[in-house]
Amino acid sequence: MNKKKLSIIGTVGIPAKYGGFETLAEYLTKDLNKEYDITVFCSSKSYPEKLDSYNNCKLEYINLNANGAQSIPYDIVSLIKSLKFADTILILGVSGCIFLPFLRLFNKKIRIVTNIDGLEWKRDKWNKYTKSFLKFSEKLATKYSDVVVADNKVIQNYVRDEYKVESELIAYGADHVNKVEISTELKEKYTFLNDKYAFTVCRIEPENNIHIILEAVSKNENLTFVIIGNWDASDYGKDLKEKYSSFTNINILDPIYNQTILDQFRSNCYVYLHGHSAGGTNPSLVEAMYLGLPILAFAVEYNKETTQHKALYFNSSIELIKLLNNINDTKLIDLSKDMKTIAEENYNWNLISQKYSSLF
Repeated sequence: MNKKKLSIIGTVGIPAKYGGFETLAEYLTKDLNKEYDITVFCSSKSYPEKLDSYNNCKLEYINLNANGAQSIPYDIVSLIKSLKFADTILILGVSGCIFLPFLRLFNKKIRIVTNIDGLEWKRDKWNKYTKSFLKFSEKLATKYSDVVVADNKVIQNYVRDEYKVESELIAYGADHVNKVEISTELKEKYTFLNDKYAFTVCRIEPENNIHIILEAVSKNENLTFVIIGNWDASDYGKDLKEKYSSFTNINILDPIYNQTILDQFRSNCYVYLHGHSAGGTNPSLVEAMYLGLPILAFAVEYNKETTQHKALYFNSSIELIKLLNNINDTKLIDLSKDMKTIAEENYNWNLISQKYSSLF
């Protein structure tokens, strides 16, 4: 029996080493390769070794960057190549959806499933022209896709209200993360890991509210805080690093790409601070939940939906200061149990893969 041919486009590629969509593609190929003949499009800019296959799936390379301005032609070329063989195309993100009306002219039978991501056009980092383009691409995605996937109930409601389209709600898995004890070597290198510490790891961007978190923890000298991010990528990051590096309780670290070391930092923290305000269901949040970390999250509806309104929330540095001052061990234990239970029930990869499979 011939297997249905599935093309996955819109990611940097696999093996995953970038972000949420890449991890999603990796687990879809791992879980569904017996049911489907899968091809994943990858950026040769990010994979100089160019594996022919991975997880028993074919890898095809495009000589463009998968992110930034080149993401548009990258996705369009992937779509054109997919037309030649695919029964179903899974599009992750809306950059290339500007091409969908033309694709439909050539092939009306091919099934298109699009995960529209986290309302990318709303993000502060884009100028007004980029925002307009992304919004238009999003509109075309909802019009020309057979199925639209939303990763958060807030986005699902938005698609219904804005475009009168019903979407499928599918989040992300998190059961790939591991709780790892802190090694003696790491404790010797970073002596603050011997203390109880709060932790954050993220891109250093205004919409992740790093300024709010740092302002709050700077007022609590008894709380050791560790934050890892790309501080030198923007003036925002450089300014914050300069302002808060002198605080003895704040430990500002540059990016760490060794996953085992990152796992040690994250899985042993006293409390996890999540400042993201954009982007739907955030993979780093569901990973923290799966590790059973007590979570204090920025009070946007995305985060409340992801945590089923059972985390603790803040809108400002003043509110976060109050939470940090008033939290106790009993509350932290309850928080930890709630986060772990929600994640185990909702954010496991086999469940996510089967939900996607039902759409193909």
